[in-house]
Amino acid sequence: MSDNNSIIKYPGMALVKQKLYKSGIKDLSALSSLPVDNSIKPEETVAVAVGSRNISKIEEILYYCLNFLKTKGLKPFIIPAMGSHGGAASDGQRYVLAKLGITESAMGVPVVSDMDVECIGEVPKGPKIYISKAALKADHIVIINRIKNHTKFRADIESGLCKMLSIGLGKAKGAAEFHQCAIKNSFRIIEDAAKIIINKCNILFGIALLEDGFGDLAHAEAILPSSIIEREKILLKDAAAMMGHIPFDLLDILIIDYIGKNISGIGMDSNITGRHRDILGDFNTAPHVKRIFVRKLSPDSDGNGHGIGLADFTTKRLVDALDFKKTYTNAITAISPEKAAIPIHFDTDRESLEACAKTIGLNSTEDARIVRIKDTATLELLQVSKALLPDILSNPNLKQITEWTPFQFDNNGNLLEPKLFSLLSR
Repeated sequence: MSDNNSIIKYPGMALVKQKLYKSGIKDLSALSSLPVDNSIKPEETVAVAVGSRNISKIEEILYYCLNFLKTKGLKPFIIPAMGSHGGAASDGQRYVLAKLGITESAMGVPVVSDMDVECIGEVPKGPKIYISKAALKADHIVIINRIKNHTKFRADIESGLCKMLSIGLGKAKGAAEFHQCAIKNSFRIIEDAAKIIINKCNILFGIALLEDGFGDLAHAEAILPSSIIEREKILLKDAAAMMGHIPFDLLDILIIDYIGKNISGIGMDSNITGRHRDILGDFNTAPHVKRIFVRKLSPDSDGNGHGIGLADFTTKRLVDALDFKKTYTNAITAISPEKAAIPIHFDTDRESLEACAKTIGLNSTEDARIVRIKDTATLELLQVSKALLPDILSNPNLKQITEWTPFQFDNNGNLLEPKLFSLLSR
């Protein structure tokens, strides 16, 4: 394919603003009194577990929690609870936390990031349960995580505190064991494992976080260990109701400017794209996309391109940005080699779009239903094709904010970013 003299005629495109759920939470007053058992003793240690996700206000919440524990005379330290992320290495996990603003100097406590684990039990007919040795040596454990829909499965409990207990704290060995057993047992064993861990380990409390449609903190709640499982089930429903989405269905082409681990565990959230391929089962739900084209890897993903296999086309610049060791380690641990498979890729966006246009079954690309987003976590502004105008007019939550204009390419044949996209936080 050539960048020059393309015979493809693309439809007019316009920016549309979507009304998303917004929480308005501006402080952490909900955490003004964290629950601490009266039996605690001064100088006891607390392993405070945090993950690898780019969670709204995570550094502020963690800092508040650590200081609160200090006021109780306790000696907290931070432990990465992120399974195999960070290349399944101590330094890598420490680096992932540093990218989130979580360092020893910033938090005023040690970060203990070794990968050593110990088996504490076994789920009946399921996986062995591994927990970080550093966490087990502590007198108490606190877990902090966001509650949200998982990209891989549906259950009463998905991503959140229970997953961090059963998989995140298991480091690379525990995460691999759990994912392998999930092939036969499904990820519903997260709840079974969490029950065992809560009974066997001295969990002080958990802090559950919810985000609104803009990815901003919407709710923060401290939960005693006896209530973690049942409360998380309720909070998952609340999180799902606040989540943003692509407000169109039956799309011909979805263009995603960026994917990355800082955006979703699989680079681009399947709850948004509607597409998932996995040994546990494939699914294709709204927005029912024929072709997905991914343009770039987020710099904050540190080369981890897990999830690129869910795209149909991509660019050579994205492939060149991949750290294959990180990407493959993540994919194999998550029993998802298909998500690390490299799609057909071209030197330019123009060539990739031509490939999309030639494989969607339309006589005229000018009639194509196309949506372009910055990433799956940034959904307030969407660039959409003129074929979607009836959908825009019939949806009170959508407002067209620019005129219809053709795709704009630079001299290298790559799409220009809409000016308003550059104002978005992600």
